[in-house]
Amino acid sequence: MSRKIFSVFGLLIVASMVLAACGGGTPAAGTERIVETVIVEVPVAGDAAPLPPPAGYGATLAAVQARGVLICGVNSQVPGFGYIDADGNFSGIDVDYCRALAAAIFGDSTKVEFRPVTAAERFTALQSGEIDVLSRNTTWSTVRDTELGGNFTATTFYDGQGMMVRAGEGITTLADLAGGTICVQTGTTTELNLADVMAAAGIAYTPAVFEDADSTFAAYAEERCDAVTTDKSGLVSRRTVLEDPSAHVILDVTMSKEPLGPMVRHGDDQWFDIAQWTVFALISAEEFGVTSANVDAAKANPSNPEVARLLGNEGDLGLKLGLSNDWAYNIIAQVGNYEEVYNRSLGPDTPTYIPRGLNSLYTEGGLLYAPPFR
Repeated sequence: MSRKIFSVFGLLIVASMVLAACGGGTPAAGTERIVETVIVEVPVAGDAAPLPPPAGYGATLAAVQARGVLICGVNSQVPGFGYIDADGNFSGIDVDYCRALAAAIFGDSTKVEFRPVTAAERFTALQSGEIDVLSRNTTWSTVRDTELGGNFTATTFYDGQGMMVRAGEGITTLADLAGGTICVQTGTTTELNLADVMAAAGIAYTPAVFEDADSTFAAYAEERCDAVTTDKSGLVSRRTVLEDPSAHVILDVTMSKEPLGPMVRHGDDQWFDIAQWTVFALISAEEFGVTSANVDAAKANPSNPEVARLLGNEGDLGLKLGLSNDWAYNIIAQVGNYEEVYNRSLGPDTPTYIPRGLNSLYTEGGLLYAPPFR
């Protein structure tokens, strides 16, 4: 280990000049002047020995691998994000993230158990270890990131809270809802945002609070409230399953910022890294034009060194995560890149179509951005 050595010369002058009946004077005979050299070794920056892993590091991955299946907490009531389709299969972008994580860990995207959790119980399920990761249209916020013991990965969907009303009732602004009743799901940032926004605007209203999305939108459909509020993505998806979607309009108002993404428990940095870089693998694959259809060709002949590292041809990035070096290749081959995941559930050919907007790559004016694979 190379070190920069500094020599510090300390000059110690011993003046034992105590003379009887005298406060000073000439040094006593035998007094020596001592010069001492002190060697201090200072490590060069970046040359420190690696620290041992913190307590808990690697525990989650070991438990998941021993079990042989990933347990992922999801929604089952929001088309496009977490939903049980007509064939009885879980679908949506949050669900596909779980499949991507399973592909990274096991090399098999089917090794995942989907555990539906309500908004009220999702954090307890994560804290208790009932689920390994929460991927359920969950907003990143201060309290959830601290007090609730969660770590959020990079955002997978940038959203904002909106309001839906029945067409033809003359409601075009929030002010038009003064004195009205608004359906909202309990245990969500939606409920808190609604209270904040209406209070700030001085608009009196009555909240009708429900446990889950199904009961919230059922009450709205039964006209037990004048409006319903949730993330705009949720309004778009739920409108598609109303009896007459054209009879409902989403107001041109955004009530909040809602960065949605997967969440893991505090205390296991390795698991957080795996969950985080799974998101980045999906985003980077889209940026480099690597898809499930061409990933084998890209692996055989990478377009640039970063693609080679992403797909495991070069380096040992997978091993640094505790995975095999082809972990990202498995994600792309079995699940696709971010664009494929998005278009499968929210693309223009789906009933839940939502234009990409902020959820486009940074190169196209959006907010999706992945750090380098190196």
